[in-house]
Amino acid sequence: MNMHVAVQARAHQLDPQTQSFATDVLDGLSRPQKSLPPKYFYDDRGSELFVAITKLPEYYPTRTELGILRARAGEIGALIPPDAAIVEFGAGATTKIRLLLAAHQVAAYVPVDISGDFIAAQAEELCADFPELAVYPVAADFTAPFALPDAVRARPKVGFFPGSTIGNFEPQEAAHLLGTFRDILGRGARLIVGVDLEKDEKLLVPAYDDAAGVTAQFNLNLLARINRELGGDIDLRAFAHRAIYNRDQHRIEMHLVSRRDQTVRILGERFAFTAGETIHTENSYKYSLPRFRTLAEQAGWTLQQSWTDADGLFSVHALERAE
Repeated sequence: MNMHVAVQARAHQLDPQTQSFATDVLDGLSRPQKSLPPKYFYDDRGSELFVAITKLPEYYPTRTELGILRARAGEIGALIPPDAAIVEFGAGATTKIRLLLAAHQVAAYVPVDISGDFIAAQAEELCADFPELAVYPVAADFTAPFALPDAVRARPKVGFFPGSTIGNFEPQEAAHLLGTFRDILGRGARLIVGVDLEKDEKLLVPAYDDAAGVTAQFNLNLLARINRELGGDIDLRAFAHRAIYNRDQHRIEMHLVSRRDQTVRILGERFAFTAGETIHTENSYKYSLPRFRTLAEQAGWTLQQSWTDADGLFSVHALERAE
């Protein structure tokens, strides 16, 4: 961490959440390869845009994962204790969790996400449709340890991490994250994880660079958020969205590309861009089944079962905490 950056962020007397955002932005834009953490995509507007992305014809992960969850809901539900609490890390729209709740009765649901207002609204809708379900929304950064609500601590716990969000983390970070989930959920825990699989880039790239430009809006919204929350003066028209497949690293990369030479200002700091220079905003790693199993084992989980669609595009895995 650049110490000047940390001091600069603290000097503006921001609330703790905004200060963390500021520190990460100033630090990321100070690096030789400018970067921004993808977790900051998901303010209220970003969350809305991501829901729109999941409905696009090019974006196969959501509909394919939903197909697996529908087809295998009974098998997955059989692995969930009847009095369990399901803890969804990075909860967004409730479409996927509804499939599990409809197939298997559980006692409680704990949606966890950094966007507190969004998950509170989603939780309210869920309570209306499942009146006997106790719902306890938690506004937290799920990448760091946090306390579960007192009401669920004594219950068996099943983590739910769909959507291939695990792919947004560097492999070593992904292993650390799975280890954090292991610690949060506690002894006897289980974890259901969605993982995108390796495939031809002719399918991959359009999923992250759709014809309607929704993913471009999602990427550029990160700059709009910087302007709004950190007083930036970034001209969004001066940046373009780019998605590429890095075959050697097994990952899709998303970047924001400077269309011209320019300087932007954020919290009194200046950041110069040359034409064509990029801000690396997201990776989405793609796994083979054996590589994900190895990753899970490194994090202290034992693979119970894996399911894929008929075309081998996506996978869902049931893990059990290794004691």
